Amino acid sequence: MKIGELARRTDCAVETIRYYEREGLLRPAARSSSNYRSYDEDQVERLIFVRHCRSLDMTLEEIRALLALRDTATPGCAQVDALIGAHLHHVEVRIRELNQLREQLVTLRRQCQGEGEGDRCGILRELGQPAAPSATTASCSAAGHAHVPGTHRLHD
Repeated sequence: MKIGELARRTDCAVETIRYYEREGLLRPAARSSSNYRSYDEDQVERLIFVRHCRSLDMTLEEIRALLALRDTATPGCAQVDALIGAHLHHVEVRIRELNQLREQLVTLRRQCQGEGEGDRCGILRELGQPAAPSATTASCSAAGHAHVPGTHRLHD
C-alpha cells in the first residue's frame, strides 16, 4: 500500500509517517519501480503501536525501547513493566507540576483588581519578578531523572 493509504488506515499524517521512518520507529518502506513508498501489514501494526504509545504521551526514546523489547524473540515483561513504571513516574511528576502551576496562576490572578491602568496592574508587576524554581522539578532532578518539566511530550 502507498503512504496515503497507510495514513488513512492509521489516522496518521503522511509527514508524521515520514518522520517516524527518519527516527527509526518504522523501517524504511520498500520502493516501487516508480519510486513510491510501499508498506505492508506489519508496518500498519507497528504504526498503530507507535501511535498508541504517543497517545499515552510517551517519548520517542521510550517507544524505541518498547519496540526493541517487542522485536526480541522473548521480550522480558519485567523490562516492559519497568519502562512503563518510569513513564508513570514522569506523568505523576507532571501532574504535580500542573497542580503547582494552577496554584501559581490562581495566586497571580488574585493580584488583579480588574480596573486601572496597565502600569499599575498587579499581574504585570508580579510577572516582572524572577520565578521561583518548582520543588517538584528540584526533587525530580535530585533523583537523577532526566525529565524536563512541560516538555515530556515531543510534538510530531
